[in-house]
Amino acid sequence: MSEEKVLLITGASSGIGRATARLLASERRLVLAGRRVEPLEELAAELGGPERALVVGCDVGEWDQVETMTAATLEAYGRIDEVFANAGFGATRGFLEESPEHWKSMVLTNVLGTALTIRSTLPHLLERGSGHFLVTSSIAGRRVLPGSLYSATKFATTAIGEALRQELRGRDDGRKIKVTLIEPGMVDTDFFDNRPGDSALADEDIARAIQYALSQPDGVDVNEILIRPITQAL
Repeated sequence: MSEEKVLLITGASSGIGRATARLLASERRLVLAGRRVEPLEELAAELGGPERALVVGCDVGEWDQVETMTAATLEAYGRIDEVFANAGFGATRGFLEESPEHWKSMVLTNVLGTALTIRSTLPHLLERGSGHFLVTSSIAGRRVLPGSLYSATKFATTAIGEALRQELRGRDDGRKIKVTLIEPGMVDTDFFDNRPGDSALADEDIARAIQYALSQPDGVDVNEILIRPITQAL
């Protein structure tokens, strides 16, 4: 088996996940996970095919699919070094907006999906004795947005990341596993129905922040990266 590091990315088919895969493809072997397989396959082909980028269809809100994702990664590459729990989506603000079904799917993906991704991969990282979890939260996970259930899910995601960090610091077998929360402000991705354009960050800007966190020496744990466009006041 190769000693090259393996980075697993959920929500890899678009936006920040896709940009991160493209930026790090020359440095790591990748696992590209998401619900939409066709764009993942197109991305994998761009990045060098299955020897460089493994595609796994996965709804992170479903435990059996997350377990299959982890097992497929270990079967293909024999290791997991870094886990980017990035899958998530939003909803129109307002508690009279969206459908209850949309809300349920968002909560399952953004909150439970993050926790399940950690639960499935953590045993392997503990066995290895090292690794790195990165979790996509949001500025909306640090300040409440009016009428935003999405904001509530990102407060939960922020808490999951910090809870994981504290748990690992208390474990003898987890003290070399890093945890980084990524908290973007406005980013011009297809997360938005009406994209914000030049007033926002590009998804590549967030990818570079992730690269920075991953590039630190073994004894340095970058716990949070809050990154806004210079035009964003709050």
